[in-house]
Amino acid sequence: MRTIFFKASSPSSSHQSSPSRAPSSPLHESMMDENIDNAQSVISKWYSDESSFANFTSLFHSSRSEAKQFLSAVADLQRAMHFFVNHDSTSEKLIRSQNLMQLAMKRLEKEFYQILSSSREYLDPESVSSHVSARSSISDFEDDRASEEEFGASIESVSGVERESELAMADLKAIADCMISSGYGKECVKIYKLVRKSIVDESLYHLGVERLSYSQIQKMDWELIENKIRHWLNAVKAAVKTLFYGERILCDRVFSASDSIRESCFSEITKEGALSLFGFPEHVARCKKTPEKMFRILDLYESISDLWPEIDSIFSFESTSAVLSQATSALIRLGEAVRTMLSDFEAAIQKDSSKTPIRGGGVHPLTRYVMNYVSFLSDYSGVLSVIVAEWPLTVQSSMPESYFENPKSDDDPTSAISLRLAWLVLVLLCKLDGRAKLYKDVSLSYIFLANNLQYVTTKVRTSNIRYLLGDDWIAKHEIKVKQYASNYERMGWSKVFSSLPENPSADISPEKAKECFKKFNSAFEEVYRKQTSWVVPDNKLQEEIKLSIAKKLEPTYRAFYEKNRARLRREPGSESVVRFAPDDMGNYLSDLFYGTGVSGSTSSSSSSSPSSLSRG
Repeated sequence: MRTIFFKASSPSSSHQSSPSRAPSSPLHESMMDENIDNAQSVISKWYSDESSFANFTSLFHSSRSEAKQFLSAVADLQRAMHFFVNHDSTSEKLIRSQNLMQLAMKRLEKEFYQILSSSREYLDPESVSSHVSARSSISDFEDDRASEEEFGASIESVSGVERESELAMADLKAIADCMISSGYGKECVKIYKLVRKSIVDESLYHLGVERLSYSQIQKMDWELIENKIRHWLNAVKAAVKTLFYGERILCDRVFSASDSIRESCFSEITKEGALSLFGFPEHVARCKKTPEKMFRILDLYESISDLWPEIDSIFSFESTSAVLSQATSALIRLGEAVRTMLSDFEAAIQKDSSKTPIRGGGVHPLTRYVMNYVSFLSDYSGVLSVIVAEWPLTVQSSMPESYFENPKSDDDPTSAISLRLAWLVLVLLCKLDGRAKLYKDVSLSYIFLANNLQYVTTKVRTSNIRYLLGDDWIAKHEIKVKQYASNYERMGWSKVFSSLPENPSADISPEKAKECFKKFNSAFEEVYRKQTSWVVPDNKLQEEIKLSIAKKLEPTYRAFYEKNRARLRREPGSESVVRFAPDDMGNYLSDLFYGTGVSGSTSSSSSSSPSSLSRG
């Protein structure tokens, strides 16, 4: 314990002879003597030379009025010491005062430690941060004008944990102010840092925050890293909004008398844990990057980005600038990882080399994978807009510019990510064009293109991609689906349509009528055999295609049937010629596109017994 802890009021007074000191009046000196006597009475009453806390009775818990008297006595003692330093620095009264001050400070050290330790549940960051604005009218304990009853009345409306938390903070602040003003700030700060740092470190441990190095994370399987990311995402919000925020409030409150002390306390207590917390995402971002890791990386980026205002405010001290630098570095690394994975994802689409046609012209697995991925990306459009804002899309392609024009205006905040996602979808569609060429039957290739583009447009329309690509993009591609369906119909049903006369109600010879029926039977049976093995999984598209065929086929065939059926009925063997009734056409068409037929999906012809199709 120090013996001299303050200086005389004049910096040069120690070099002057005693006659030059300010004269003291007997009345003034008598008042200082009385201050020392009163201080000795109060301080001695509560002094204990035991170092153990086992039988320690807290002055602040026993009687708030006597605690206030104790602090007042210390203040009076300090004034007396200043008086004697200025007027008689060799006085025995000064030595007596110094000894009393040491006893008082020793007592306050114990009180400070006792309140910090025994009030942990009331000083935990959640309690502190939850009621920071609950009662701004509550008076600080050091206000000498407030009696114990007045102080109690001022917090009458605050109950339970909030009340105890407020009282503990007020007591700590009062002790800290007293010790700092008496020259014992170092002892006070040492106790505070020791207790509070252990609480913060313990809280981070219980939140699941681990101190992992890059080399440790790099050796882990992705499943384990992903699990740790989930724990981190849950922890970081509580750590920033509750733990660090509450600790900042407590430091600011207890050490409000000294900016430098509150900064050094908060920095030493939280800096190590905060650096570990924000170091983890940067380590993850530096690990091997694959497209499937994208969404966890985006979760990490989004979490830090959402918490940035709080992070920036809480760690605003110069001594905690390293924490802001670490959080910034984590965002930069995560953003770089996202851009790398977007590039890798595009390259993976481009490099897809599957050569096996999808059975029945159905939706390609690549289509499902890419659109599901893009759909998930659209859920992160906010953070992605920031990440890709300064990352221009460079396209090395011979396609016209209109193929990949930006669906949003340049001044739209989501313009960059809208363009990026539109480009990824276009890369997919171009890849599908190549896959369509694998089909031997051209009409089946159009079914394939219609199915896949229908899947794409439906995915866009029913997800957040819609808000990025826009309704015009959807409408333009829905028209393209109809064009594919029209091409399928033209190529797939031309033989059936051409087998019937242009004027089905015209008079023709029985022989000509028989020939037309035979051509129709053969063409229709071939189409039926093939197209019952094809698929159109989208119900709406399937019905639209069938309805379009029916509108063209059924009226023409019915007119031809009714014109010639009666005449051919008198001809021998007419049953084998007229094999399909008009009313059955709808039933046959309803069988199409369910993938139940026997024909191979890539062949333009197949063998099956025509008689198996006859229904009368």
